[in-house]
Amino acid sequence: MDFELSDEQQALQEAARDLLDGYSAPAHVRAHLASGLSHDQKLWTAMLEQGWMGITTELGFGWVEASVLLEEVGRHTAPAPYLPSLLALSALGDTPWAVRLQSGDAIGCAAWGRHIEIGPGPTLSGRPDLVLAADEADVAVVWTPQALFAVDLTAAASAKPAQPARQPAMDQTRSLAWLELDATPATEIGGPDAAAALLDRAAVGFSAEMLGGAARVLEMSADYAKDRVQFGQPIGSFQAVKHRCADMVVDVEGMRSTTWYAAWCLDAANQPDQPGPPDEVAIAASSAKAWCADAAKRVMASGLQVHGGIGFTWEHDLHLFLKRSQLDQVSFGDAAYHRDRLAALLRSRVQAGQSVI
Repeated sequence: MDFELSDEQQALQEAARDLLDGYSAPAHVRAHLASGLSHDQKLWTAMLEQGWMGITTELGFGWVEASVLLEEVGRHTAPAPYLPSLLALSALGDTPWAVRLQSGDAIGCAAWGRHIEIGPGPTLSGRPDLVLAADEADVAVVWTPQALFAVDLTAAASAKPAQPARQPAMDQTRSLAWLELDATPATEIGGPDAAAALLDRAAVGFSAEMLGGAARVLEMSADYAKDRVQFGQPIGSFQAVKHRCADMVVDVEGMRSTTWYAAWCLDAANQPDQPGPPDEVAIAASSAKAWCADAAKRVMASGLQVHGGIGFTWEHDLHLFLKRSQLDQVSFGDAAYHRDRLAALLRSRVQAGQSVI
């Protein structure tokens, strides 16, 4: 079995990297931070013009290719609402909102509402976890364990003000807001299976972003270890630093394997000629999120140690990746949540007399 990207996928990766090198280099990201805007409009327009929002629809690709793009987004800490809009689009199906999101006429967000109350109508009450891009989104897809709901954030009938205020956050490359729901009218767009599928896609998407950021921090750390001289020799020659960098390589490659496999499972599940266990996608997605969340935390910590004092400064770019990774680690379930989910899935297999491998 070939675990490498195909020629077409590598071309997609190179094109995405070229685009983001031009629109989301560190200098561009820092200029965005100073602007106070929710996202970089020039970057977002360029992504839309390249068809990024249609990667899994009109372009005929799947979540492996989407993960290639998301890895580059994480590698560049791109200040654009790509993943929130892509998750919303994937859940909205054949609806007018989907058409608007794909064209870039609207922005979407996905809210993880573990404790949302569902009322008649239906209506939703409660407050999901902090939602990426909620302050700039036109439509929100609200995840609950029982169902998915679409909430029009521009509708005058909403019980709370549309597009809530942006909240202060450590990761300033993206916007965050509380989505206050108080008997807010909603449209059900899927049941438990759709909710599970969105959770799987979110786990893969955030894992891909963490992979991109961790891979870039590994490169930065290795380069610094070669250049930084202490006691008359590069610090990369010291055994302790070598071990740090070696551990980072193991973590990043593990992140790559679990993320790409989970993305492949998402695509394979939609192929009728490749049937597999019904819970295989969920197992792969939660395995990826659990591993990537823990591994990214270790990589960022090691990156700081290798860089020493300079790594803690605002002038160094390392803090951009550290802060973005911390948010990705807890979005749509942290490592502990996904380990619990994984344990429940595997327990069901054992109780049914099935193999867990």
